[in-house]
Amino acid sequence: MPIAVGTKAPDFTLKSKDANGLKDVTLSANFGKKNTVVLFFPLAFTGVCTQEFCDITQGISSYADIGADVIGVSVDSPFAQEAWAQKEKITVTLVSDLNKATTKAYAVEFPNLAGVGDTSARAAFIVDKNGVVQYAEQTPTPKDLPDFAAIKAKLAELK
Repeated sequence: MPIAVGTKAPDFTLKSKDANGLKDVTLSANFGKKNTVVLFFPLAFTGVCTQEFCDITQGISSYADIGADVIGVSVDSPFAQEAWAQKEKITVTLVSDLNKATTKAYAVEFPNLAGVGDTSARAAFIVDKNGVVQYAEQTPTPKDLPDFAAIKAKLAELK
């Protein structure tokens, strides 16, 4: 069960990779500035994850318009995430939780996915400008997508 609404969000600093190289992405960098949607997903280069992040990329301006940042978190390496983002034209910030510390901190670890090992479950959190979780959802299975209409409605309330 994911961490609860109303709790302080576990801060993280995770690696992201783009054409300019590796960089640190820290959740608390948004505190005091904007709300953040943190999306955990199992693995890059898989069908449902690709659908989810391509859809978000197409609608990324709708998040920016309501003052929100979106960060995707998976246990993939930042190099695999970058290759996937380039192949699928994903513009969402993707960060690597290779050691699964952030996945465990948010209590969304999915054990032994398809027999390949532990990954992040598919989950969504809204962390407000004060660092408090305002929305938390872990989908029933990795094939199910979060309720993005509910996420956008909650973000609109927080704006």
